[in-house]
Amino acid sequence: MGRKVLLISRKNNELKEIQKLLSINNYEHHLLDSIDQIEAALSPISSNCIIFDLDSIDVDNRTIRELTLNYPAVYFLCMSKDRFHPELKDAICYHIYACLTKPLDFDELLYWLRCIEAELDLDPSATPKDSR
Repeated sequence: MGRKVLLISRKNNELKEIQKLLSINNYEHHLLDSIDQIEAALSPISSNCIIFDLDSIDVDNRTIRELTLNYPAVYFLCMSKDRFHPELKDAICYHIYACLTKPLDFDELLYWLRCIEAELDLDPSATPKDSR
């Protein structure tokens, strides 16, 4: 599986630096502005990571849970300026691989992406649920 990341955000100015970082580190990346676009985007590509910008999109526990059940081989990360999201506590506890705080620490993002790669390299058939 390639190094492919989907970014879901409506704030393009924040994403320019993330996209630059991903490009420099040879990650293919695609920008979506809605969760509704995930299914169409995952059809032509095989992504191993989806990053939600919780500050710019509306998402709830149920939606995240359904996505993780529909795409068990995909790792889900989120980023936000807020440290706590009590309305998403179940999703963050059980379905999100990692949460990143803004302003984004690019070394931390690369760390988590490399952790995902390492897990996939150890057992290509592993899913995020198998590795926890």
